[in-house]
Amino acid sequence: MSRILIVDDHPLYRQGLRRFIEAQPGLVCCGETDSCKAAMLAASQTNPDLVILDLCLRREDGLELLKNLHGRFPTVRVLVLSQKDESAYAEPALRAGAQGYIMKEEATEELLTAVNNVLKGELYVSRRLAAVILKKFLRGATGDGVSDKLSDRELQVFQFLGAGVSTREIATQLHLSVKTVETHRENIKHKLSLADSPSLLRAAQEWIQVTSN
Repeated sequence: MSRILIVDDHPLYRQGLRRFIEAQPGLVCCGETDSCKAAMLAASQTNPDLVILDLCLRREDGLELLKNLHGRFPTVRVLVLSQKDESAYAEPALRAGAQGYIMKEEATEELLTAVNNVLKGELYVSRRLAAVILKKFLRGATGDGVSDKLSDRELQVFQFLGAGVSTREIATQLHLSVKTVETHRENIKHKLSLADSPSLLRAAQEWIQVTSN
């Protein structure tokens, strides 16, 4: 039996997911939790084969939890199951150690496929995201080196800026303060050698257009 730990801060969704998992042959839910600290403790106590993780955990940083899980339990596979848009969150999650990313809006059959693929040691992303990643690879990892120059969090901020999201809304989406987002903006400008905010916004918009084509 493959042991699965659920990390999600919505009790009803957690219960439904647990019932779904335990209805599948060969799968068992070995625990469930709703916070970063509890997730690390549960992972050490229950010895899961797979963690199904929602990146949105109250006001905690699920991406940081992902990195900590990967660092402390390198053999435990992690599948991100989130309502967060894969276009902004999947690549940072995969770079942080996740073996798969699936959005909560997907059908249960697709979730089961993702679980089985990750348990077999394979990567899982949606077809749309796989196409985007392949295009970037064929260009030579992003073509402009943006992903290599920016941290995971900076890349998320850059993607949001390119999509026309305001600084305040970025702070809300990423559970950060406005001041922290502004600091990330300044760091991005420095790393990409951009003179001012208009240049930053233009560069972000152009990068979004190039990487999504």
